[in-house]
Amino acid sequence: MAVNLPFMKDVLPVTGFRVAAARGEVRYQGRDDVALVELPPGASVAGVFTQSSFRAAPVIVAREHLAAADVRYLLVNSGNANAATGESGLRAARACCAGLAEIAGVETRQVLPFSTGVIGEPLPTERVIDAAAVAYAQLSGDGWEGAAKAIMTTDTAPKAVSRRVDIDGEGVVVTGMAKGVGMVRPDMATVLAFIATDASVDREAIGPLLSRVAIRSFNRITVDGDTSTNDSFILMASGAKQVPRTEAGKALLEATITEVATLLAQWLIRDGEGASRFVTVVVSGGRDSKECLDVAYTVAQSPLVKTALFAGDPNWGRFVMAIGRAGVEDLEVRGVSIFLDDVQVVAEGGLAPTYREEDGVRVMGQDEITVHISLGRGAASETVWTTDLSYEYVKINAEYRT
Repeated sequence: MAVNLPFMKDVLPVTGFRVAAARGEVRYQGRDDVALVELPPGASVAGVFTQSSFRAAPVIVAREHLAAADVRYLLVNSGNANAATGESGLRAARACCAGLAEIAGVETRQVLPFSTGVIGEPLPTERVIDAAAVAYAQLSGDGWEGAAKAIMTTDTAPKAVSRRVDIDGEGVVVTGMAKGVGMVRPDMATVLAFIATDASVDREAIGPLLSRVAIRSFNRITVDGDTSTNDSFILMASGAKQVPRTEAGKALLEATITEVATLLAQWLIRDGEGASRFVTVVVSGGRDSKECLDVAYTVAQSPLVKTALFAGDPNWGRFVMAIGRAGVEDLEVRGVSIFLDDVQVVAEGGLAPTYREEDGVRVMGQDEITVHISLGRGAASETVWTTDLSYEYVKINAEYRT
């Protein structure tokens, strides 16, 4: 039920990186479920990770290794999250890193592990390591599409995208892949996302760059309001192209990485579990970014709003209900207005005199909708992307382990 989700096409290799996928049957049968990314020596790497208190074992180990050594490999498995698995889960994550390190001739701490799938089950380490060995033998610059397929769980389609841009006279490539269509309301990034560029980014600069990109992309999406135990977003720069050299070039690189991240983030929402609507929630007129986001996320995650969206019902009372409970201090409701696309539904806190029900029905029947809420009290504005809540969402999650 993905909403206007584009097919992967023209996914470009990134100079310095090699990628591959292999079948480990960690959980899924008859498909690749282990992905491997090889980084060149000296690459700049940064990551942001879930803020969940139940951080998965691979998240804990990846953070430790990222802080301790030059990263040479990312090892990703789908089907099993290796989360809520205690000390045995940590041993399993480290064993996977050690297994790949022996195959590749690097230090264990130069491998970052990532897992996604069912929580609370032991990770079959030997299957992951065996698949990693197969993937290692198949590494190539053209492996991004296969890797994007291997990291899927309930995704209906793989997600990878590239952009080529001229920066300071040099052609630069940015390629990224991501997965995750449920348990999505990240507090840092989203489920699993990996972006690589052959541009040059200083190690001191790549962390702040990643944080700015995450805030404008993966930190603006929600399917169901739930934050995964395994959320990880990694940005890598090989430095094969010795640009950008100018401030304008740095700004263009950041804009391009942000574009790739935003596309991936939106594609996750378009492929949200059971989604039949792609919904953009814009909140403007706030005093600051926080209150705009508080309203946007309260609306975007309200089960009553989401079911009205699924039904195509312009029940504007559900929107004002959600705005009212968003916790905006001293909100003057007479300053609030609501538009569904170009149709004004609420003006000065009540039903707009120009509103006609048939216009609301027309907009709500579309598969892409913009809900624009103005708080009328400031200059701040924020945008969040979300889905409706369908019967299929319940079915997918009810049957997730069966």
